[in-house]
Amino acid sequence: MQFFIPMKIPTVTHQEKQVHVVNGKPIFYEPADLKQARADLTDYLAQYAPKKPLKGPVELVVKFCFPLVTGSYDGQYKTTKPDCDNLVKLLQDVMNKLNYFEDDRLVASLIAQKFWAKIPGLFISLEKVES
Repeated sequence: MQFFIPMKIPTVTHQEKQVHVVNGKPIFYEPADLKQARADLTDYLAQYAPKKPLKGPVELVVKFCFPLVTGSYDGQYKTTKPDCDNLVKLLQDVMNKLNYFEDDRLVASLIAQKFWAKIPGLFISLEKVES
């Protein structure tokens, strides 16, 4: 399966969880902007979710396309924050919740890229691979 979702890529990432201490114990929580980013990704990805999760090892290719800024051009690699690995963590968590695959541990091959683009959005390709 593969698809492109025209959207504004959330720049808040999974790494931005917060912690506070209650009775000497750390309590982790998601700040409001991270909760909103998770909800937005869930809404966008839900419409493409498969009827049944892919079984076995999978390859995930994701291209994060950010809106052009002064000095950038369509298709240019984006080398500024957020980091690819942080963007992918939230995405995989949402895809896992929506049953794209049995578990995100089965993502055996991952290709993640960031670009500047005329049409901002998220490209995803997901397919089974031989084990």
